[in-house]
Amino acid sequence: MSPSQPLGISVSQALPHPCLYHNLVGAIRMLTSMPLDLSQAIGFEYPEVPVSWTRRDLLIYSVGIGAKKDDFAFVYELDKSFAAFPTYPVVLSFKGTSEDVVDFLALASAGANTPQPPGLPTFDPNRMLHVSQSIENYKKLPVESDPGWKLTRKIIGVHENKVGIVVDSESILVDPKGVAYSRMTSSTFNVGAKATPGGKFSKAIGAAPKASKQVSKGRKPDYVVTEATLEEQALLYRLSGDYNALHMDPSVGKKAGLGGIILHGLSTFGFAARAILNAVGGGEPSALKTIGSRITSPVVPGETLETSIWEVGPGPNDTTEVAFETKDVKTGKVRLGGGIAYVTKKSIKAKL
Repeated sequence: MSPSQPLGISVSQALPHPCLYHNLVGAIRMLTSMPLDLSQAIGFEYPEVPVSWTRRDLLIYSVGIGAKKDDFAFVYELDKSFAAFPTYPVVLSFKGTSEDVVDFLALASAGANTPQPPGLPTFDPNRMLHVSQSIENYKKLPVESDPGWKLTRKIIGVHENKVGIVVDSESILVDPKGVAYSRMTSSTFNVGAKATPGGKFSKAIGAAPKASKQVSKGRKPDYVVTEATLEEQALLYRLSGDYNALHMDPSVGKKAGLGGIILHGLSTFGFAARAILNAVGGGEPSALKTIGSRITSPVVPGETLETSIWEVGPGPNDTTEVAFETKDVKTGKVRLGGGIAYVTKKSIKAKL
């Protein structure tokens, strides 16, 4: 028996008949071009993700969202008020339990730990944009986790248009006893993804918090907070677990049509949260109960951000509802839009 004829089968016998081959190729093409049923993805639950954090993780995150030297409650572990910044849980889906660098592409791709949801096409992680985020905090987070904390995750919405597919997800942070501490929603826009002819599918079974009223056109904000990001801001924020090369390697950003490195949308989200917490909540760690916004355009590290904040009325549980928007000072371009937050009002920090 020669190497070219394994198990006594000739090469001609091993190859399919030409007609069978062309029929098979045609069938594969037909199957791969068939519309997907996006409704099958609604309600899909991912495997639970074990998560953990330490005091050091909280300190690193606070610096990644621009915390200053006198923000003692978030940058000094021996301060009597030391606490997790209210938006910290948003990084846990990236970090998990790792204390080392995380492989972002492996994390973002379907695999053993992130199975492919039914009904969705396979998305390209390099063409995936984070377009909205919210977090609602139910209980104060401990400064260090015990074993057994986890994130439950499911898809709560899918929306298709002519240029891609938006997927809305919900994550719940629960302690070892199953008690919920935070609810988070996020939306990703998958550029170029296709599923159905015409791209008109849209369905949701859950949503982020919604504003109770709109700010009157022309009304001046009640607070304006201006703050510069560092040119190295993305280098700091990525240490919290989001190691997407888009925020580190200029060539990746250029290939994606963004011109180079951009700041993590969740870092910008954290800058806005700090502005609101300080301006409305007096810097009290537990004052910010809920915050959400659209991530409308990327920040280039080094930009100066201006967050405008409007009080719009009472919120739930004795909070004040505020609307906010974050812009790049130089260009006036909106970076975070349609923002909403519920804050327990405190005395305003003297530094603001």
